[in-house]
Amino acid sequence: MIGLLIVVALFNFLAIKLNKRLNANRVLHIWMFTSTFQLLFDMFVDFKYLGYWYFTKEIDWISILYIIFLVQPVNIIFLNYYPFKKKIHSRVIFILGFNVLILLYEKIALLPEPWGYFHYGWWKIWYSAIINPILLISLILYYHYIVYLEQKIIRHSRIQ
Repeated sequence: MIGLLIVVALFNFLAIKLNKRLNANRVLHIWMFTSTFQLLFDMFVDFKYLGYWYFTKEIDWISILYIIFLVQPVNIIFLNYYPFKKKIHSRVIFILGFNVLILLYEKIALLPEPWGYFHYGWWKIWYSAIINPILLISLILYYHYIVYLEQKIIRHSRIQ
C-alpha cells in the first residue's frame, strides 16, 4: 500500500510538472482512454482469468486508486517525451526503453507488502514485455487521432 501511494503521488506530480505538449483536451482524452482500456483489459485478465491482481483477488475500494491515478500519468509522461518527429529508429528505441522502465516498475510492484501490491497468477513478466509495446503504440495512435480531430475542428471553425 505504501508503494502504491508513493508512486501515485510521484507519477501524478511528474505528469503535471513535465507536461509541455498536451493541452487540457488531450490530457482528458488520454486519461479517459487509459482508464477505459485498463478497465477492459483488467476485467478479463485480472477479474475473470486471475492472470494477475492488485492487493487481493477481489474487487475492492482501494482498486479505484490504481484504476484512476496510476497508469494515466505515466502515459502523459510517455507522450510528452515520445519523439514524434524523429526517425522510426529513434521511436522504436524510445518505446523499447520505456518498456524496460515499465517492466522494472512491475518488478518493484511485485515486492511484498507494504511496498508491493501487485501479484501474479498465471501471468509472466515476459507477457508484459510483449504486450506493453503494443499498448504504447495504441496510445500513440489514439493520440494522433486526438490531434487530427482537434485540427479538423479548427479548420472547420475557420471556414464558418
